[in-house]
Amino acid sequence: MYPKLIIDINKLKENLEWLLQQCHSQGIGVAVVTKVFCADERICNMIDASDADFFADSRIQNLEVICTKKPKQLLRIPMQSEIEFVVRTADITMQSSIETIRLSAEAAKAAGLRHKIILMVDLGDLREGIFNKDECQIIKAAEAILSSENLELYGVGTNLTCYGGILPDEENLGRLLEIANMLRERFNTPIPIVSGGNSSMMTMLKEDRIPCGITQLRLGESFVLGNDTSTGLPMKELHTDCFVLEAELIEVQKKPSKPIGTSGLNAFGERVSFEDRGEMIRGILAIGRQDVDPDGLTCIESGVEMLGASSDHLIVNLSNAMKHQVGDTLRFIPSYGALLRLTTSRYVAREYIDFAEEI
Repeated sequence: MYPKLIIDINKLKENLEWLLQQCHSQGIGVAVVTKVFCADERICNMIDASDADFFADSRIQNLEVICTKKPKQLLRIPMQSEIEFVVRTADITMQSSIETIRLSAEAAKAAGLRHKIILMVDLGDLREGIFNKDECQIIKAAEAILSSENLELYGVGTNLTCYGGILPDEENLGRLLEIANMLRERFNTPIPIVSGGNSSMMTMLKEDRIPCGITQLRLGESFVLGNDTSTGLPMKELHTDCFVLEAELIEVQKKPSKPIGTSGLNAFGERVSFEDRGEMIRGILAIGRQDVDPDGLTCIESGVEMLGASSDHLIVNLSNAMKHQVGDTLRFIPSYGALLRLTTSRYVAREYIDFAEEI
């Protein structure tokens, strides 16, 4: 059945083992982010059998289906409307709002639980977190956590690169450590977790430049795609083809390269223009924007040029590729954004490569 996503569990395991060895040797725990593959059960089972320290996801529904004894960490700040579900499902949440912290305390008390909170601090990327210069607000949020017997100030954390593209460095991570130490001294509490960031820390990790005291990284793209997101480049130590999309050609025709007639908006409300390059061999694959970000696909076969996509069709130029006919398939390596959409689509089948099952 096509389109399908071929998932190599063995390569994912090797990626994870390398990341765990690098982090653990520097005293850093790893929260494996399962969001991009929607907490796929087979991948999660492999993670659960590993030495990974935490499962992490931004969607509470994904954490709900993961069967594990490892702590589950919710990455996205919880909505107040879901807080009771969140507290029952996640062991750890990352929060920045005093109002939501207080609701978490009430929900944890009602459920008879002690819930861990990582207080998020914004170091300049301008996504979530209390702005780092507002120490008064940081202290008030910490007090709200510590005032409840059902909450634990488990850590402080930050997020970099995901919104503003701000790279982690010794200076901004040093500021996070300053805040952690300030709270430890002020409240005489251990704060074991200082969650320093994500796969944009790979360069610092390899160069052993992560400041001492950062005790957690949240790793997704480096694990699944082998990329250092600070540079956008693949890491030579990791597999970059753990996920391969295979899609079927449903049409192969020689046609003009430029649409003919009066040009208006396309199905997505976009006004598009095309260069007249003469006739070309155009292929249509049975997959589209509903299933994948077409700009995030790289064809494994040389000579295949991506032309565009509608909601259900991916259009390619096959003029410089090997000869193809209807019914043939093409294989692509997805980017992070493309993979996210592929695993979310119920129209994309999955096939697994797992040597462990063959033993």
